[in-house]
Amino acid sequence: METLLENIPTYLTILSTVCGGVLVALLGGMAIWTFRDIRARSRDILAQILATVLVLVLPVVGLVVYLMLRPRETLEEAYEHSLEQEALLQAIEETDECPGCGQQVEGSFLYCPDCHTRLKKACPDCGQALRLHWSICPYCGETVTPQVLEPVRTSGDQEPADEIAAAGA
Repeated sequence: METLLENIPTYLTILSTVCGGVLVALLGGMAIWTFRDIRARSRDILAQILATVLVLVLPVVGLVVYLMLRPRETLEEAYEHSLEQEALLQAIEETDECPGCGQQVEGSFLYCPDCHTRLKKACPDCGQALRLHWSICPYCGETVTPQVLEPVRTSGDQEPADEIAAAGA
């Protein structure tokens, strides 16, 4: 019994060393996590340093305060969000124009009603309007031959280029 009582200071020293090591590891982990998180959310170096120091000086309270004040989005999320907005704006602003005469045409038109330029082709399988440079129908998967833009005459002047090729075959 006496040896057990004599070894209590040794056991307490070991226990306090282990607990201290665990606390230092937790503090270091919180500081490293905070630094990585703020670095992903802000380019401001001062904000990165202050957030990390806050967590180091006031470990639990500092982490809670940081979590309440940190930016909602990461820089990557903000960049992706701005790309999505830009793509939506571009899609809204993009109007279909005839490459032959510059007149506005609807997206479903196969021919320009003003200059008779062929704008799109019909899919031979499902009949959907396809852009001329497409080699596959995105609606049904049918393989089609890509074509170049070509002006087409009215039926009163001459036959369209496709009908001429079909007639010669």
